[in-house]
Amino acid sequence: MAKSRTSPRPEGHDGWDDYAPFYDWENARTLGRRDLPFWRTVARQVGGTVLELGCGTGRLSIPLARAGVPVVGIDRSEPMLIRARRRAARTRLTAGLRLVRGDIRFLPFADATRRTAPFAMVLAPYGMLQSLLRDRDLMATLAAAHRVLEPGGTLGIELVADLPAWAEYKKRVSLSGWRGRTGGARVSLVESVRQDRLRRLTIFDQEFTERRGRSKAVRTFSLAFRTLSVPQMVRRLEKSGFEISALLGDYKGRAWDTRADVWVILAKKPVVVSR
Repeated sequence: MAKSRTSPRPEGHDGWDDYAPFYDWENARTLGRRDLPFWRTVARQVGGTVLELGCGTGRLSIPLARAGVPVVGIDRSEPMLIRARRRAARTRLTAGLRLVRGDIRFLPFADATRRTAPFAMVLAPYGMLQSLLRDRDLMATLAAAHRVLEPGGTLGIELVADLPAWAEYKKRVSLSGWRGRTGGARVSLVESVRQDRLRRLTIFDQEFTERRGRSKAVRTFSLAFRTLSVPQMVRRLEKSGFEISALLGDYKGRAWDTRADVWVILAKKPVVVSR
């Protein structure tokens, strides 16, 4: 049994290395790529290079690159990036994608004001920023995104709306099915959910069991997410120097409201006009 070590106070990056072998399997059964057409349209309209924060296994980065959008994907998890590189190789993607291991709070790219490595868009999809469990980490990430965006560039954020309302439960079989084709494994997910209302945290205790014939492997880990409301996130974006350009409630452009199932925020780095 492989078991991840987590600190008594969870960190946003805890668990993601262990999650890597199961990430694509689970997401194929949940979100899939429903958000891809929306972000592909936005990226094409923006033009230029897109930086995806927390690119993981390349769920969005690779299809965007295949669609002709230059993409740089950054992630802290090397096991996630290994899978992204393998996926890119399988799709014979040889150009338009660069994968970097790094911390999104301290982006390893030159300032856009120097015009050496500006990004036209920074993308934080599918609750990526909710993995930042402290306000100082969120503000550091927003400052880093602002720094590497070219003037007039776009920051795209999606928050997973239902996390704070997720019912608490223990040891529930959430998913089960086959992974892989010929010679694949039978995978099941037993999940517990905890809510820490004081710190706005939703914590998923995960137990993945993988069976191949008579052999069985179990991997346990926890994933923690911190959810701010859209108005709270807007205030932090404005404090970080962004101007809000759109608040959306679905992937078709409907305006956001408190009942929306999807929370999408588009913001701009203002163009400073010299006098």
